[in-house]
Amino acid sequence: MTTYTARPVPAEVLQELRTADDAGRRPVPVTDEEGGAPLRCCLRHSVPGERIALVSYAPLRRWAAGTGVDPGPYDEQGPVFIHAGECPGPAGEALPFTGSHRVLRRYSADGRILGGRLVEHPDAFAPALTEAFADPEVALAHVRAVEYGCFLYEVRRG
Repeated sequence: MTTYTARPVPAEVLQELRTADDAGRRPVPVTDEEGGAPLRCCLRHSVPGERIALVSYAPLRRWAAGTGVDPGPYDEQGPVFIHAGECPGPAGEALPFTGSHRVLRRYSADGRILGGRLVEHPDAFAPALTEAFADPEVALAHVRAVEYGCFLYEVRRG
């Protein structure tokens, strides 16, 4: 059985996003009084009292720039929560944030969408990834929240 690992926003990208996000805005750190925000830097929910920031992030654009492809019209950016300061990174489960409805969006090596799948139950999440990566054209998958469409994390082979 293949194991998949969630990829958080990379540490070097987090440093950039804390200065200016992918929309060119300066982040506004806040103290999260309630907790529960899905943090994309460490792939866990925030706890009350943590300093976080909501920033605009373009995951496919950044992946495409690193691989030398043009994401074309699939380039998009959206809001993600990150720690306002340093973060130790993920320490928890390999595939977090699977408790609600999620969408797996598959992309090819040239940055084009190959399809998507709604995953309605946590037990269906790993099989949906196996199905997605059974297609040799799939280079990566984005996991997104259904309710807001927000990017949660990236999954790749291996």
